[in-house]
Amino acid sequence: MSAFGEWTTVEGLPAFEYRAGPRPWDPILDPPSSTHRVHLGNRRITLAADSDGLFGLWDEHLGCRWLAEHTGTGRFGAVATESAPVKVFGPTFVRLAAGDVERTVLCPEGAVPWVLIKVEVVNRGDGVLRGVLTEEWEVRPREVNLEFGPVRGDPPPDAPVVALEHAGGERVRTTAGTLTVGIPLELAPGERTTAWFRFGLLDGLVDPEAVHGTSLAALRRRLPSAPDEIRWHAALLTGGACTDGVLGGHTLNQGSAYSFRHGFNGAARDPLQHALPLVHLEPDLALSVLRNTCAWGSPDGDLPYALDGRKQPWTQLFRPSDQNLWALWLAAEYAAATGDLAAFHEPVPYHPCHGAHPVPLAENLRRQFRFFADEVGVGEYGHVRILNADWNDLAIRESGVDRELMVERGESVLNSAMAAWVLPVYAELAERVGDAATASEARHRATALRELVAQEWNGRWFRRARGPGNAVVGENDLWLEVQPWAILCGAATPDQARALLTTIDETCRAGSPLGARHRWPSPAGAQGQVWFSVNMTLVWAASLHDEDLAWDEWRRMTLHAHTAAYPDVWTGTLSGPDCYLAPDSDRPGETWALPEFGTAMQAYPVANLHSHSQPLLAYLRLRGVVPRFGERA
Repeated sequence: MSAFGEWTTVEGLPAFEYRAGPRPWDPILDPPSSTHRVHLGNRRITLAADSDGLFGLWDEHLGCRWLAEHTGTGRFGAVATESAPVKVFGPTFVRLAAGDVERTVLCPEGAVPWVLIKVEVVNRGDGVLRGVLTEEWEVRPREVNLEFGPVRGDPPPDAPVVALEHAGGERVRTTAGTLTVGIPLELAPGERTTAWFRFGLLDGLVDPEAVHGTSLAALRRRLPSAPDEIRWHAALLTGGACTDGVLGGHTLNQGSAYSFRHGFNGAARDPLQHALPLVHLEPDLALSVLRNTCAWGSPDGDLPYALDGRKQPWTQLFRPSDQNLWALWLAAEYAAATGDLAAFHEPVPYHPCHGAHPVPLAENLRRQFRFFADEVGVGEYGHVRILNADWNDLAIRESGVDRELMVERGESVLNSAMAAWVLPVYAELAERVGDAATASEARHRATALRELVAQEWNGRWFRRARGPGNAVVGENDLWLEVQPWAILCGAATPDQARALLTTIDETCRAGSPLGARHRWPSPAGAQGQVWFSVNMTLVWAASLHDEDLAWDEWRRMTLHAHTAAYPDVWTGTLSGPDCYLAPDSDRPGETWALPEFGTAMQAYPVANLHSHSQPLLAYLRLRGVVPRFGERA
């Protein structure tokens, strides 16, 4: 059982009753804290609710920005709701009860840029109850833009007007400062009353009671009929979306330390990954994320590593070679699941910095395929070039091969294996939108890459990469990220696949309650790590040959597994990072930190969408949901 509380059901939805007092933890980059957060949201804003009974409001419409942080107090007389002994965290709402006051802060369904606040007061005494019911929020806009090291606290260049409103009554607004609205109440014995407030970027008038009721009903309808943890993941995944006021569509920033602490949206592959399960749950949002992420790019088909905190391409750090594959995969999965080919004839813009005209989505994807084939290309051994990173940002650093040589001439077996699976699926889409030549080339390239990956079997596992001069990475140590793709693309024979899964079970998975470590043995002096993105593919690949192992690996990905193994660690209770540290590390169940580079997932170790999207996608694969043209999931 969690040291922080327990799961329950509220409004017919999964919720968590937080009952713990202050429990200190170390963000490493910042001073020790006893505040624990969970992020909830809709298709526009994110509500950062915390264990102190306070809130932050994040809006990524124009960039990485906080509108308010650690604020939002409700009071009636001497009673303040942040003192509530139990904080109930629901999938889109928080409920606090103190004395005779119950206060619910809700993110309404849809692209609504404000939160709705419902306050119920009851008089349980024998006399008349009089007092002033007050809502108070401090507006403190802060831009987060490429902050590696101490928090800068920069105001945004164009701070928005934020408002607090008593529904049907007073509205106050500011660009910075404290907003307070109070209403006098007088209740007879046994009487109950409800007051409604809104806080955020207010638009027109609304019926708050109707918004509250329809939002909860719509949420219950749209979440899948599945176990509660699956429903929770689906809600928190979609709650990370935001309408993009610069590029259009929706962004699905992976969040956590990357955006909320360091101020960037990256890598480009990540929103594409996060949208994959949404193809089968909320396909309109998946398409919107695909269009948005394609709009990050340039007319030559390149996708930047990331967008900075002002939505400008950020290419100075990494030049990965895999990003186009994720766009082609998401597009093909969407088309196969929905049959919506018309979407691929609709225009998609390029990033405004390029001054280029929009092109149909199918053409954008064709150019991405060409960039992958012609500009990324292959090396002397025929594998996809690694550039300065593939999926693994630190692959070259950890390879043991000279960095400059690897950047110039290194090759990624991982990217070859992934491409050998992705390209035939993309070929089906290309064919259906009338591009037979691209479809044929994609299939031909996939066949060649599959044969090359098959040759990387060393009798125990598949090698990870190749460098110049016969340099081989992964001959004597197992790099997990390449292994599932070698199975999925068909490079591994059935006998090899079963033997490989046995080896992974006996090495990477041994004694690791949160799933397989991504390296075995762990390099000397390094922390063993467990990555959601890698273990999703492991579950999927294992499901083809060892269903029991696949389900067991999926269970290790769950919030329940983290709570069982590390009940005193908040990270992983309701949400998590992209990676956990393994049992053989010095902080098992927590997450990575590179303080020497001014960066740490541990600085903001929750609200990473991999911790929600990858268990969802793995669950769908276990249930047999895979992209097949001509079939509907």
